[in-house]
Amino acid sequence: MAKKAPRRTAERILASTLELFNRFGEPNASTTMISAELNISPGNLYYHFPSKDELVNTLFDQYESQLYELLAASTDVLDVEDAWFFLHSLFELIWQYRFLYRDVGHLLSRNRRLETHFPAILLRKRAALRQLLDTLQAKRAASAAEDRQRDAVAASMVVLLTYWLSYEYVLQPRSAMEPENAQDALLRGAYHVMGLLAPHLDEASRAHLTALIEAYDPATP
Repeated sequence: MAKKAPRRTAERILASTLELFNRFGEPNASTTMISAELNISPGNLYYHFPSKDELVNTLFDQYESQLYELLAASTDVLDVEDAWFFLHSLFELIWQYRFLYRDVGHLLSRNRRLETHFPAILLRKRAALRQLLDTLQAKRAASAAEDRQRDAVAASMVVLLTYWLSYEYVLQPRSAMEPENAQDALLRGAYHVMGLLAPHLDEASRAHLTALIEAYDPATP
């Protein structure tokens, strides 16, 4: 059986950096810690990534690319089950790059790339969620008031998506970001976001959503 080719050093550095950023927070994970985790010299690390910001930006670019691909799939959401899967997938991706959300205030204050790109991410999320709302409410035309309400619901869903992990971290700062807590954190987040959606569905769709929520309802910390 052929052996797998070893991962390139740059890929190993990124994978280890993401793990350390996610677990300890970007401000607390130094390049010295990263090189020690990989058992490589700091010089080897700097050869591939000349600064810590280069590591942050490369990981952010990966996240941004995957996120936009996922948001484009909002046009494929046709019913409540599709919506549940779409939102859960969003939470999974956010969890995969959770340091960006845990440390968002710090990162935006000192990283120009994130400062300029993150607002566009929020707007794209809002547009995708508004698309989802329009699809699920397609059986009836929206009045001007309902149109504004849908915008407000989409914005509220984005706020939850963006700050849910910060909320989890404040409640459980010693354990919330640990990998073994991922599933519960994702389910709680998806549960509350879908709860925002429920009042705006027709009776049949709301009943279907209620059944999904009951099946996935996790314990709230």
